[in-house]
Amino acid sequence: MSTSENAKLFPDEPDLVLPDTTVVSTGALPDAERVEEMLRDTHERYREVHDGDVADYIPALAEADPALFGISLTSAAGHRFSVGDAQHEFTIQSIAKAFVFALVVQEIGHVEVRERIGVNNTGLAFDSVMAIELNDGHTMNPMVNAGALATTALVPGNSWDAKWDFIQSGLSRFAGRDLEVDEALFESESETNIRNRGIARLLESYGRIEIDPLEVTELYTRQGCLRVTTDDLAAMGATLANGGDNPITGVEAVDPGVSRDVLSVLATNGMYQASGDWLFEVGMPGKSGVSGGIVTIAPGKGSLATFSPPLDAAGNSVRGLRATRHLSATLGLNMFASNAARTM
Repeated sequence: MSTSENAKLFPDEPDLVLPDTTVVSTGALPDAERVEEMLRDTHERYREVHDGDVADYIPALAEADPALFGISLTSAAGHRFSVGDAQHEFTIQSIAKAFVFALVVQEIGHVEVRERIGVNNTGLAFDSVMAIELNDGHTMNPMVNAGALATTALVPGNSWDAKWDFIQSGLSRFAGRDLEVDEALFESESETNIRNRGIARLLESYGRIEIDPLEVTELYTRQGCLRVTTDDLAAMGATLANGGDNPITGVEAVDPGVSRDVLSVLATNGMYQASGDWLFEVGMPGKSGVSGGIVTIAPGKGSLATFSPPLDAAGNSVRGLRATRHLSATLGLNMFASNAARTM
């Protein structure tokens, strides 16, 4: 994405609601009635936006209905809210990167992850090969394809099946239900992921992947084909907001320190080279997927998830971007918002 495209991550909105200085990053969400009202109003505000195009570089994704639009919010206390097509299933795509990273951090630890995968923004496209070459074969962060492939290569297990079970069961703990693969989409993506196979082989040549790079690519592709809803994504994000414990099921997905590590990486890298623009406008760690999903997390408060297939030039859901920015402001989700301290 070019600099000019980065500047257009969010279009001008003359009546945009800016962050409310009376609603800050500490504390709880507004009351349930207010949350429900704002979700309904936001859905109504953006459902007739028809900008963007459905992804078509993967044939199966091109079949998505562009009118679909769902919004869900799950609080760190386990309260759930949704509007629109919140129960419609779609594939998680790149959003899986955040949660597979969490599972790997849980296994190998904070220091090892920083050394072996990296945590800095590349400043380049999500599928950049140049970023690898410029850094002597070292991946920069787990949210771009190279870093996500390197992360997937670190998944524990003595066989492909064991590794896949680790990923599928782990992401299911985050969601609070058993997630299944869209086999048709997996087949479609497997036929078009030539670039990712090339990236994996390049990482192998630098010693960054120590197992079969084609096996790694298959695991990476398959994890992105797990079917979720916005309710699922909001629960997954709320688990990170709640220190690693799923607030719906009470089951621990990862340790609190892992949640902290994942959220910091999402804040700096989750929206690729537009992450700075995203934080400036939204103020929450977030991750998008090419099927039209976006998940954002307000630490200690909860998680917001949106789904709408039409994408902008950078591959982000047009309605999802606008809805997330609006709700961050109106519900006080921006983690950088604060008021002056009142001294005694």
